[in-house]
Amino acid sequence: MLLCFYIAPPNRAHLRCFECVRNHAVTFLVTLPCCIIRLIHSAHLGVSSEGPPLLSSSSPSTRQTLVRQKAAKLSLLPKTVHFSWTAGLPLSLWRMFLWMKTEVMALGELLERLKSVTQNIDELMQLDTDPPRAADITSDLRKQFAFLSGGRGDNGSPVIVFPEFPAFGEISDKEFHNVLTYLTSVPSLSSTDVGFILVIDRRQDRWAAVKGTLLRIAGSFPGNLQLVLVLRPTTLFQRTLSDILFKFNKDEFKMKVVMLSSVTELHAYIDPGQLTTDLGGTQDYHHESWISHRTAIEAFALMVKTTAQTLQAFGTELAETELPNDAEATTNLLHAHTQKKDKMTEDLQVALSQGKQLLAYINEPLDTDPEYSMTQDEMENLATIQRLLGQLDETEAAFDDFWERHSAKLEQCLQLRHFEKHFREVRGQLDTTLERLSGFSEVSISPAHVEYILRELSSHEGKANDLLDLALSLASEGDRLIENCHYAEDSIRPKCSELRGVCEEISSTLRSKKSLLLRALELHQALEKASRWCEDGIFLVANQPVDRCQSQDGAEAALQELERYLDTASLHTLSDRSTICCQFEAVLNPQLLDQIDKVFQKQTSVRETFEKRRVSLKKLAAKQTRPVQPVAPRPEVKSPLSSPSQERKERRHSADSALCRKVESPLANGNTRHASLSEEEENLAVLRRHVMNELLETERAYVEELLCVLEGYAAEMDNPSMAHLIPITLQSKKDILFGNMPEIYQFHKRTFLKDLEAFTDCPELVGRCFLERMKDLQIYEAYCQNKPRSESLWRQCSDCAFFQECQKKLEHKLGLDSYLLKPVQRITKYQLLLKELLKYSKGCDGCEDLQEALSSILGILKAVNDSMHLIAITGYEGNLSELGRLLMQGSFSVWTEHKKGHAKVKDLARFKPMQRHLFLHEKALLFCKRREENGEGYEKAPSYSFKHSLSMSAVGITENAKGDNKKFEIWCNSREEVFIVQAPTPEMKTLWVNEIRKVLTQQLKACRDASQQKSFDSVSPSPTSNNTSIPLSPFRSSNQKNQKKQEERKAESSLASDFNSCSSPKHKDDAVTSPTTDRSSVAKKRFTLQGFSNLKSPKGNTRKSSPAKPGLMQILLRLFKFTNVVLITFEPSIDLDVLSFSRWRFSASWWSKRRITPAPDKLSLIKVLLYFLPFLHNPPLLYLSL
Repeated sequence: MLLCFYIAPPNRAHLRCFECVRNHAVTFLVTLPCCIIRLIHSAHLGVSSEGPPLLSSSSPSTRQTLVRQKAAKLSLLPKTVHFSWTAGLPLSLWRMFLWMKTEVMALGELLERLKSVTQNIDELMQLDTDPPRAADITSDLRKQFAFLSGGRGDNGSPVIVFPEFPAFGEISDKEFHNVLTYLTSVPSLSSTDVGFILVIDRRQDRWAAVKGTLLRIAGSFPGNLQLVLVLRPTTLFQRTLSDILFKFNKDEFKMKVVMLSSVTELHAYIDPGQLTTDLGGTQDYHHESWISHRTAIEAFALMVKTTAQTLQAFGTELAETELPNDAEATTNLLHAHTQKKDKMTEDLQVALSQGKQLLAYINEPLDTDPEYSMTQDEMENLATIQRLLGQLDETEAAFDDFWERHSAKLEQCLQLRHFEKHFREVRGQLDTTLERLSGFSEVSISPAHVEYILRELSSHEGKANDLLDLALSLASEGDRLIENCHYAEDSIRPKCSELRGVCEEISSTLRSKKSLLLRALELHQALEKASRWCEDGIFLVANQPVDRCQSQDGAEAALQELERYLDTASLHTLSDRSTICCQFEAVLNPQLLDQIDKVFQKQTSVRETFEKRRVSLKKLAAKQTRPVQPVAPRPEVKSPLSSPSQERKERRHSADSALCRKVESPLANGNTRHASLSEEEENLAVLRRHVMNELLETERAYVEELLCVLEGYAAEMDNPSMAHLIPITLQSKKDILFGNMPEIYQFHKRTFLKDLEAFTDCPELVGRCFLERMKDLQIYEAYCQNKPRSESLWRQCSDCAFFQECQKKLEHKLGLDSYLLKPVQRITKYQLLLKELLKYSKGCDGCEDLQEALSSILGILKAVNDSMHLIAITGYEGNLSELGRLLMQGSFSVWTEHKKGHAKVKDLARFKPMQRHLFLHEKALLFCKRREENGEGYEKAPSYSFKHSLSMSAVGITENAKGDNKKFEIWCNSREEVFIVQAPTPEMKTLWVNEIRKVLTQQLKACRDASQQKSFDSVSPSPTSNNTSIPLSPFRSSNQKNQKKQEERKAESSLASDFNSCSSPKHKDDAVTSPTTDRSSVAKKRFTLQGFSNLKSPKGNTRKSSPAKPGLMQILLRLFKFTNVVLITFEPSIDLDVLSFSRWRFSASWWSKRRITPAPDKLSLIKVLLYFLPFLHNPPLLYLSL
């Protein structure tokens, strides 16, 4: 039978070479343990397998024996090796295998020798029970209250003697236990299994001492106790007392105790030759010599064991040592190993020398007295030392043989190990690249995430290409080694092929991943496009005016609008679900399939809604086709004194009539309508629950991801075992890298997730949860503000070993940066889910809360976005937080004008606008200049240089400027300084104008509230010089009304001159020359907070009113203490006689919704009137036009 014996290899290089042999299809390949190999060797050599023989003067030298054994082992190698084909094994491969086998056999023999030495020492020292050593308890042994004389009983039981020791009671329990434990561990295991015989000599003592000794032994003897022989006290009283009391206390000892009266009785149990002289025996025992022997033997045994363990570790270290990459390093390694080898050889020689000395010391009595008879313990010690010396000698020979093989390996395998080392490094990097690429298989649930993954994939692709070049270069190096006839060709060639195969796999995976992600992005964009079309369609249907559809033209126009929108369906919607699934089958996952189903449900719902609306509009258009008899309109006469309450009643009556007409038709088919509504409500409820489940599932996953990041990364930064992997740039910067993520996690884990789970059964009410926790959600603003710093730190340290190790432990496919982005993605996800809930909750109880929650979330997102720009402002000397909340920010084109006297002076560069970035705060408007952006990602953040600011308490705004619907004016100091601002779009301009209007209105309201109480407290109707009182109540008697009419007719002639005198000449250009003037020139809407002093009449032009007939202006000035605030608005309106202003009342309802076009000479009247309007308790909505 052809066998190829192979001992388990000590390192990977041997295993790989062994695989090369296996790949050549050896007929039989058997891996056998060293013990089996030794048995085979023994069978061939005719020696015993139980271990090496004891050393003797007549035996041949150990080294010669090992030489013969080595030659016999080599003879076991097969002369030929046959394969499945007829050819023989290649010579280079056979040489490598032969070298490996002999080296491994040398190592196996060395380890086997060392293992045998260690086992013998463990048996000698009984280390499994961990007894004390003689050197540790020398002081206790020297007290000699108990000793091991070396005597044996008839059955070979060791004898322990307790001699006379008056101070026995003073021995501590620890000392007693240590001595007995050590004495019981000295004899061999075969002797201790029989049991110990204790001889207690208390002839000169009392019964109390006997009893105390017996009880102490019974309670703490550590070995197997066979018999206790006690020499009792010899005095008459104590002997009699001990006889009596022993009978009563015999059961108390729980061991076999024999009371003896003399040593003669003792000889009946133990031969006198096994007893010391003080017990009537003939044994010559020296306690100090015994202690010295035991101490020396144990020290030698421990030295041998330590040397064996050191040799074992050193041999294993040599066998498993990874070779360096160059010859110089190999030489250094060989020199270092040689030094260690010399040290090991020296230790072996020292151990051998000490063993020989100890052997001579034990044999010393024999040398001096040939008739000296050794005790059993001495003979066992002598045999043990001889066995250890023999094993040491064989170990030295085995170690020399192994060292010869090892040094040859260092020289022969230099090139091979150099290649293998590079191969392992490159292969590991290739595996890591493949693992990272596998993390890009997720296509996410949004196009933004897919785009992010694509960017990350492109970044990894650049690194992967560099690695592929390195791998192919290494494969070329292997080819060169093969071309140079390297003996390990069969080991190098598969690795070169493996490198090329992995490189091709990575390249293919990169192409495949990129293709799949692009397909996923295409699908996401298609779904988003279709979803947006559905939402726009619903918005179109919902915003068609019902009253406009009552006419035939309106119904037909609405119908055409629906038809036009439906014509765009083919360009925006998904055609067929099976087609979509087939087209994007490679990237589909449960989440995407769910999104596809949702989009198709939306499309179906929208088409059904459109179809219902089309049917309704067609019916309305058909109803309007019947002939209508023309009727001449009745002239409408509106009295200027008509009551507004009557007008409201008429409008309400008209609306009620229309509502009744609209309700009649649905009531006709009430049952059908009710069934349809019930089905629709059920469908909406299902959709709401679906959105709520998605909200809860994603919230739970989000909390788990945060916990994973905090425990897997943040906590590991404080782990001492990971400190060496953290680069200097990352140390003590955990707060920068993770921001306030712990605070976000605690909020979601302890509060927000539980709050959301409480609304599982009522999704339409979840808006309340968001509203209650809206203040807590503002913690995301701090996280987003820190994100640029975190991103910058991550880019500096992303490739460090710490992050790679943490990612490996967590088994994450994506890096830490993907998880640091989770909070930003989460806060933006809420508004999408709220939109979905709001869409399916129309008319529900919580609809208003959902809408408010959505607005609040969008406000938080806007505040976060604005704050990211706000922190980039430089050059502002002050505290930005004192300017109030940031309301809006954006880039505009700005021109400036300065008024000096009657002339307007523009900037020299008026034709080239300044590009400014505006920041609107509650208290100020900042003008900044945007600087260039540098860096990548979050590092590519803009910066803004502060230029100047305007206080919102001193600015005015003109909504339309220069006839451009994208421009508006911001001015101050009575238009002495005007900023013409051009927005990118008309919509952007409208947003800014509305926001500025809100700010000014809030300031006006605050000022009005502050002065309202003071103003009304100061108002008291006092009689005039002609005893005419000013009525303040809107409800007056007929006499009062008549009297008022007479006063009005008297005052009409003087009012015009009074009001004209209040006009300022320099504002004459703002007046309208006639009510029919072209409205395009006067269509400016002006909303301003400006000082009252700016509108006062110039000095010298003030007229004093007649005390007898005070005009309206004087009455207002007397009744109201005007503050430095005025509200002016101008809008187009219908005509109304300006003299009706003289009938003003304190009741706001009279003024509400009045539309007035004053005559040109009554402009001052409007200004005066508007002074007091803000101070009314409920200011009216008053429309004025110029």
